[in-house]
Amino acid sequence: MDHTTLIRRPRLRGPVLLAAFDGWNDAGEAATTALDAIGEALAAETFATIDPEEFYDFQATRPTVRLVDGQRRVEWPAIELRAARLPTADHDLIVVRGHEPNLRWRTFASEIIQVASSLGVEMLVTVGALLADVPHTRPVRVVSSAGDRDLAERLGLNVSRYEGPTGILGVLGELASGEGIPSIGLWAALPHYLNLAPNPWGAMALIEELRRLLPMAVDTGPLADQTGAFDAAVADLVDENPELAGYIERLEADADDEDDDEEEEGSPGLADLPPEELVAEVERYLRDHPGGSRN
Repeated sequence: MDHTTLIRRPRLRGPVLLAAFDGWNDAGEAATTALDAIGEALAAETFATIDPEEFYDFQATRPTVRLVDGQRRVEWPAIELRAARLPTADHDLIVVRGHEPNLRWRTFASEIIQVASSLGVEMLVTVGALLADVPHTRPVRVVSSAGDRDLAERLGLNVSRYEGPTGILGVLGELASGEGIPSIGLWAALPHYLNLAPNPWGAMALIEELRRLLPMAVDTGPLADQTGAFDAAVADLVDENPELAGYIERLEADADDEDDDEEEEGSPGLADLPPEELVAEVERYLRDHPGGSRN
């Protein structure tokens, strides 16, 4: 762990590692917002940091300047590992949160997996959000999948068979599997036509799925308090754009048709697709709409 500073070594019981990163993996900042909320609710404490110098292009991921007690201070992109106790469960949590690195992904991911192995991590859960052809007027759908069939069957998840571009979450998952740490991935599908962030609905949907998989008490009240302002901003956006309103109506009709087909025929819908296939759908959309944006 040449680039990791261990502040202290936490004593954890069968920890589960949660990971989310700003950038490609984090539409609407839903994934990082979800993990921030979990860390805050569980009073997670930082026990290790990763030096950003080797992993970031600071022209692409720029540091920021803040005033602290009247003095200018440069804050560099931070990668923190935080530990949280779960008194009512038989495991604890490690939360990894930061920017997706620009450089040396394998080395970066190896640093995290080495820490995980040394602390006896029993599972990796990667958390992401993507843009898809879904309307904002329907509940956010979260897809959970595992690369290992036995694990998928035990937890009631999809089995991913995706081949194509991936992000740091995919690299982490592969390295974890190589170290004998099973991994699962969660993805929230958010409307591609909204660039509002953070998206509290997406964050709450991810937390709800995490609570289903990993029993933990996390209050989503603070996020729920943000939904009113978010919905108002979306309503203003739609009211000002009749073409967008018509497009949303078409998405709603398509979503309703899919739901009807699932009920009548048992055919797979959006929630039954492996998450990487949803990513592939987003890539297709962006290729067809080159003026589109991820954020």
